[in-house]
Amino acid sequence: MNIHEYQAKALLRSYGMPVPEGRAATTVAEAAAAASALNAPVTVVKAQIHAGGRGAGHFAGKPGGKGGVRLARSADDVTDAAQAMLGEVLVTKQTGPAGRLVRTLYIESGCDIARELYFSMLVDRSTGQIVIVASPDGGMEIEDVAARTPERILKEYIDPAKGLCDYQSRDVAVRLGLKGREIRAFQNVVRSAYSAFTGLDAAIVEINPLVVTGTGDLLALDAKMSFDENALFRHPDIAKLRDVHEEDPREREAAEYGLAYVGLDGNIGCMVNGAGLAMATMDIIKMEGEEPANFLDVGGGASKERVAAAFRILIGDPKVRGILVNIFGGIMRCDVIAEAIIAASHETRLNVPLVVRLAGTNVERGKALLAESGLTIIPADDLGDAARKIVSAVRNAGA
Repeated sequence: MNIHEYQAKALLRSYGMPVPEGRAATTVAEAAAAASALNAPVTVVKAQIHAGGRGAGHFAGKPGGKGGVRLARSADDVTDAAQAMLGEVLVTKQTGPAGRLVRTLYIESGCDIARELYFSMLVDRSTGQIVIVASPDGGMEIEDVAARTPERILKEYIDPAKGLCDYQSRDVAVRLGLKGREIRAFQNVVRSAYSAFTGLDAAIVEINPLVVTGTGDLLALDAKMSFDENALFRHPDIAKLRDVHEEDPREREAAEYGLAYVGLDGNIGCMVNGAGLAMATMDIIKMEGEEPANFLDVGGGASKERVAAAFRILIGDPKVRGILVNIFGGIMRCDVIAEAIIAASHETRLNVPLVVRLAGTNVERGKALLAESGLTIIPADDLGDAARKIVSAVRNAGA
């Protein structure tokens, strides 16, 4: 689960992270009032969406215009910026051409920037450890830095048995070229981030840029946090920070039914039970020359209602021109899948090709139900056969 910058900064501040003063605003009047309360010589007005590259982005219909992060030197500047951003669609490299509607702004005090660094903390699944990732090239996309100058990416792994040790953050600070009080300030940043990361079951804490001020202080000028959804039951206060407007409505509906769903850009909808089988299904669709429209895992013990909901989500995607159902019945029974497919097909008035491959528990009963349903369903013997049939059906339908 992702949260906004202003929410991340509030959480990190509570763990001792140095962040500039700022206030969220959802109206132009609130933005002006926030700037007045901050009373800073320079104020920064930031659009709040779940995407990076806001400053380098542009608003829909204004490709050559200003982005979603603007400096303001007066109350009028803040008002003008707020009027230009609120209710408008911000397009960045991460949002894609559709962009995101700006509903909230963050009004923040400016600061004296001497240097910009990159800092993040995340779980490296290859080692099973939390890793600190830092770079002297702050303010840039870390992927670009890694591609062009990988030697400027610094990593420090934290042994879960020992936890964060002071010498580790000190070593990273020295490698970043920090000196004197800057080193101590950096150690505080790392301790604060680690406490927040472990205490809140975070998936990532990213500060880009982490700035060194003219006086040698460090400030988190931007902040991004995401959380392990499997641990949200332990953090109801964090769960309340979810902004449903920033989420794919298909993924939101899927979550309500306990489905694992990720929307993609292809045209073949996939309904599968088991993450590994779902990945294999998507791979073989690509091998056949088409693109999957989603990852959808209904789970091993999904109910008839959950499967029907999954089917409705697939049908509701306007990009989907065909559906491939690939089920291996272990705990999940094939006849339950068949009944759910039949019910959902009638309910949604299915009008795209449907290929179904069933194997496992009650498979013959499931196949018989599909054959007796009166629906135009294309049966498949194995995954390769299913992929070829759905790709052929989609192409023929579009011809």
